[in-house]
Amino acid sequence: MDQVLLSVSYIIASILFIMSLRGLSGQETAQRGNLNGVIGMAIAVGATALSPSVHAYALLVGVLVIGAGIGAVMASRVQMTAMPELVALLHSFVGAAAVLVGFASYLGGAEHGSRTIMLVELHIDVLIGAITFTGSIIAFLKLRGTVSGKPLLLPGRHLFNAAMALACIGLGWPFLAAPGTEGLMPLLIMAGVAGVLGAHLVLAIGGADMPVVVSLLNSYSGWTAAAAGFMLSNDLLIITGALVGSSGAILSYIMCKAMNRSIWNVIFGGFGGDQPKATGPAAVPAGEVREIGMDDAVAELAKAREVVIVPGYGMAVARAQHAVKDLMEQLKGRGARVRFAIHPVAGRLPGHMNVLLAEAAIPYDIVLEMEDINDDLPKTDVVLVIGANDIVNPSAETDASSPIYGMPVLQVWNSKLVVISKRSRGAGYAGVDNPLFYKENSRMLLGDARKTMEEVVTKLKQHGR
Repeated sequence: MDQVLLSVSYIIASILFIMSLRGLSGQETAQRGNLNGVIGMAIAVGATALSPSVHAYALLVGVLVIGAGIGAVMASRVQMTAMPELVALLHSFVGAAAVLVGFASYLGGAEHGSRTIMLVELHIDVLIGAITFTGSIIAFLKLRGTVSGKPLLLPGRHLFNAAMALACIGLGWPFLAAPGTEGLMPLLIMAGVAGVLGAHLVLAIGGADMPVVVSLLNSYSGWTAAAAGFMLSNDLLIITGALVGSSGAILSYIMCKAMNRSIWNVIFGGFGGDQPKATGPAAVPAGEVREIGMDDAVAELAKAREVVIVPGYGMAVARAQHAVKDLMEQLKGRGARVRFAIHPVAGRLPGHMNVLLAEAAIPYDIVLEMEDINDDLPKTDVVLVIGANDIVNPSAETDASSPIYGMPVLQVWNSKLVVISKRSRGAGYAGVDNPLFYKENSRMLLGDARKTMEEVVTKLKQHGR
C-alpha cells in the first residue's frame, strides 16, 4: 500500500472515530457509534498492516489473533458490575504499550526529523504512559476491592508528588544530552519515578470518587497515544489520541462539576481525600430507620400515579435491571407514570446505570439526568431507590462536615414517600452515614435487590386494582 492510500485510509478511520464519539454521546445512537468505532479500527489496523514499513507478517498475525482472542474472552465473561474495573485494566494496557514502544523506538534507533524533538516526544510518551499504567492498575485494584477504597494520605504528599514530577522533568536533560542510546538509564529511572507518581496519585483518591478517576485515566491513555503518534510520526495515532484525550478530559470536568469538586485536585491527587473544614458541628441523624413490609410497599406502589426509580450500584451487583423493567411495565399497566433518575456518578463508571438500563431495553425517553428530574420530585408519589446511597444523601446539602458536602444529589426526600431497597443498613461506598434513612417519609425495604424486585412484581400482579 503506497503512502497516499495509507493516508486516505487513516483519514477515513479518523472520520469514523469522530462519528463513533458523536454516536456514543447519546443512548439512542450508542450502538451505531460503537459500530463506527469498530469499523474505523479495522480499517486502521488493516491499513497499517499493509503499509510498506511492515514486513514480519507472521509475527503480526500471531499477535493479532492472540490479542483478539484474549479480548473476546474478557468481554464475553465480564459482568456489568465488573465493567469499570475492566475499563481501568484496559487503560493500563495502553500505558504499558506506550512505555514499551518508547523504549523499543529508542533502542532501535528510530529517528525522524530532529533527533532532539524526537527524544522529547519519546520522553513525554514514556512519562505519561508510565503514569497511566500504574495509576490504572491501582484504580483496577481499588474497584476490584483488592486495595482499600480509603485514600492513602501520606504526610507532605503534595510535596512528594511535586518532587517526583520535577525529577521526571529533570531527568530529561541527561536523556536528551546522551549520544546514541546512552540515555537509557535516565529514561529507565524516569519511567520508574513516573510509575510511582501514577500509583501514588490514585492511591490518594477516595474510593467513592473512582468514576472520575477512570474518566481521567481514559484521558491520559488518549494523550499517551497522541504522544506515541508524534514519536512514530503516525497521523492516525495523533488524531485518535487527541480525540480520546480531549473527550476524557471534558467528561472528567463535567463529572467534577456534578460532584462539586476541582479538576485540579483530581489531576494532582488527594481528590476526595481531605475532609472539608466544618463550619459547625457534624450533623447527627435523628430518629430510627423505619422498615416497610413487602405488602405495604406493594400497596404504596399500586396506588401511586407518579413513580421515580433511582438505580445505584446495588442494582448492578444484584443484576436486578430486568426485574426493574418488569416492575416498570407493571406500574405503567396500572396507569402510573414511571421514570428513572440518573446521577452523573452513580455506579463505578460514567454512564454505568445508563448501560444497565439500556441492556434491559428500558426506553431512553424515561431515563432522565439529575438536573432534569429534581424539580419534579416534590410531585412524585413514590421514589424507589435501588441500591443507591451517596447520590441521594441530604448531607451533601446540609452537613458542612460531610466528605460529600457540596456534591449535587438527587433530592428524593422531597417526594411523598421514599422506599429504599438495600441489602443492609450500611453506609455507601464513601462510608458516609445517610440521614435520608431517618426521615419521616423514608422506609427501608431490606433484601437482595433482584429478589426484592421480583417479589414486588409478583405481588403487584396479584394486587387488586
